[in-house]
Amino acid sequence: MSTAPVKIPRWVDVGLIPVINIALAFLVSGVILFAIDVHPLEAVEIILYGAFGYDEALGYTLYYTTNFVFTGLAVAVAFHASLFNIGGEGQAYIGGLGVGLGILALDPYLPFIVILPLAILLSAAFGAAWAAIPAYLQAYRGSHIVITTIMFNFIAAALMVYLMVNVLIQPGSMSPESREFAEAGHLPFMHEVFGWFGVKVTPSPLNLSVVWAAICCLLVWVFIWHTRWGYEIRTVGANETAAVYAGIDPKKVIMLAMCVSGALAGFVGINEVMGVHHRLLLNFTAGYGFTGIAVALMGRNHPVGIVLASLLFGMLYQGGAELAFEEPKVTREMVVTIQGLVILFSGALAYMMKGPVERTYVRIVGMTQRPAAQEG
Repeated sequence: MSTAPVKIPRWVDVGLIPVINIALAFLVSGVILFAIDVHPLEAVEIILYGAFGYDEALGYTLYYTTNFVFTGLAVAVAFHASLFNIGGEGQAYIGGLGVGLGILALDPYLPFIVILPLAILLSAAFGAAWAAIPAYLQAYRGSHIVITTIMFNFIAAALMVYLMVNVLIQPGSMSPESREFAEAGHLPFMHEVFGWFGVKVTPSPLNLSVVWAAICCLLVWVFIWHTRWGYEIRTVGANETAAVYAGIDPKKVIMLAMCVSGALAGFVGINEVMGVHHRLLLNFTAGYGFTGIAVALMGRNHPVGIVLASLLFGMLYQGGAELAFEEPKVTREMVVTIQGLVILFSGALAYMMKGPVERTYVRIVGMTQRPAAQEG
């Protein structure tokens, strides 16, 4: 009597396989550290302490995590429509431009309570508008979204250089940055927020945008899995032919998914421009848009997974800096290599272990079911 094929549970794909990929990345990293005469376990201890061991470190870790949540969600929304949005870096850049332009124009006249929602709307609008152009080219002209979004990263960078050097630079300044925003254009730091309640926390770049990142996770979950638009996005991503047969217009879905994706990436500008630097400047995105691709892949394009993956990369950024500071043999380039290995195994090689793990699971389940069948 034949038995029914074993169904692979979802926790294997979304939980076990990413953990194995991360373990492999750390194993290879440990071999590299051992080769340069650095004890891997001591390095892990330094990284963990540097990321979570004291309140300032935790603040920096969560500050990095916030940016990765925004860019990871951006990649995930597009990916649900089977669109590989590589343009998060440029969309975050232009989103920050929208924030800066709005605050520079309004901070002398409006209070913070009005500027904040306007800044959020402007970051979303500018990021969505920048993503809408590659979306239109994909939907109506057949240009591949990967190529156009990569191109638009470079266009965004060139545009920002021109604006900061020739238009928005503070008069009399040699540095390509705008004037500092007025107090009404400053997003409060979390140590200031805690201070309002009498709790003393060491200052760090962590600001109220971390709350907005949490809200965005909830909104994306509702949008993708509990709205008609989200259903259409997932349907087009799963089977475009079936979506057309069901009356869904893939072109409109491409435009919607990319605009939402660009808006989410644009929120990096809230954290960086309004929350940390309090001015417009060059290169504030610092590669967050590209790391967001690995975050989304590791998090299996689900908000919960993205939060966990973002926290991991936040730990690597902050803890890696601590490791480079505490261990003379570990250079900054070595830390970037460790981060790159995690991205490699969780991104490019995300499904390398999928086949072996699933075959092992089927074998183990089959072995446990066989005695039960024989007893029956």
